[in-house]
Amino acid sequence: MQQSAKNEVKQLINGIPTSDGDGVHLTRLIGNAKLMQLDPFLLFDAFGSDQPQDYIGGFPPHPHRGFETVTYMLAGKMRHQDSVGNSGVISADGVQWMTAGKGIIHSEMPEQEQGLLAGFQLWVNLPANDKMTTPKYQEHSAANIPQEKREFSTVKVIAGTTMQGTTGIIDNKTTAPLYWDVNLTAQQCFNDNIASTHNGFIYVISGELSVGEQQTKVTKGQIATLTTGDIFTVNASQDSRFLVIAGKPLNEPVERAGPFVMNTRQEIEQAFADYQHGRLA
Repeated sequence: MQQSAKNEVKQLINGIPTSDGDGVHLTRLIGNAKLMQLDPFLLFDAFGSDQPQDYIGGFPPHPHRGFETVTYMLAGKMRHQDSVGNSGVISADGVQWMTAGKGIIHSEMPEQEQGLLAGFQLWVNLPANDKMTTPKYQEHSAANIPQEKREFSTVKVIAGTTMQGTTGIIDNKTTAPLYWDVNLTAQQCFNDNIASTHNGFIYVISGELSVGEQQTKVTKGQIATLTTGDIFTVNASQDSRFLVIAGKPLNEPVERAGPFVMNTRQEIEQAFADYQHGRLA
């Protein structure tokens, strides 16, 4: 019988401050020189400020093709509109999982609440046979996201299934993602399972954690990629909030250029041509 193995910290990253869109200040944790990608994840940004000049320019209309974007808000609101007539607002603790597929042009503009805006954007790759699929949205408010309450923790289950059987609201069979927002009481432990087939990471929103048997410390604002294993265990040295994100790798070639992610350079060139000639959406 094969013994179970704990997920340990593989790489610890502080992220790189940068800006995107119309000057929005953010920290890039995946998609930089330290970690270009963690298959199937192409990018992970954290943004948060109580200074409107850091984010008020937002993300004016821009194209996407070949992957999915996941926006999860902690504070404030983000209004989105696209080239095929969709629109909506993502509020605090709400999520939007957009499949760009064959192409879409959209904007994401902040609507501040008491000057504060905070959240995350994750890019998830699509396999070759889904890159030209029809665009779609899965958008849910905080009230619709399942919550699992344990003795010392609360888990908001956006995607995936916990070992206690709570299943997230996002339907995605391609990469079978896991996306949890966990609050853990100081001096307590959180245990669950991440499929050994998946690549995973955690991001500490607040507090400090010790991960696995090696008790590797991960502090506020850090991302920790994980080794594969059957048992995910963290201990909190103080009241902590963190994201647990994992997905099944695609193991396909990746060609990326700005807002397009395809499998070949020729497909990237075609995406730019389609955008320039108004054929993207």
